[in-house]
Amino acid sequence: MVEQITKGIKISVKTNFNSVSNRNNTAYYVFSYVVTIENHSEHTVKLTDRFWKIYDSLSATELVSGPGVVGQTPTLKPKDVYTYNSGCFLKSNMGAMKGFYTMINLETYEQFKVYIPTFNLAIPALSN
Repeated sequence: MVEQITKGIKISVKTNFNSVSNRNNTAYYVFSYVVTIENHSEHTVKLTDRFWKIYDSLSATELVSGPGVVGQTPTLKPKDVYTYNSGCFLKSNMGAMKGFYTMINLETYEQFKVYIPTFNLAIPALSN
């Protein structure tokens, strides 16, 4: 698990290799990850957007951005915790992801970035 705190918002990520899947005659390595967002600040915040860089050792870096996470834009009061599951498909058995969430302080309306630490995606044999 990797963790990082930005402006009192703690991001933790845990990854898992799921399987190999064939789509359109191409094999993909399927990884899942669980992200936990904890509000250790004194302010109520709302996650509005996400930005990811997905690195695949056999493919070009993919950039993904959009509103919210898994169809939601969670609001976290102080001490609240929000957890979600997601995943990605890689052409290789090794890669990584990193990025940030755009959040807004609902008391001051300040918009800020919360960084997601780089986490590795690798089949178990490569993790040793």
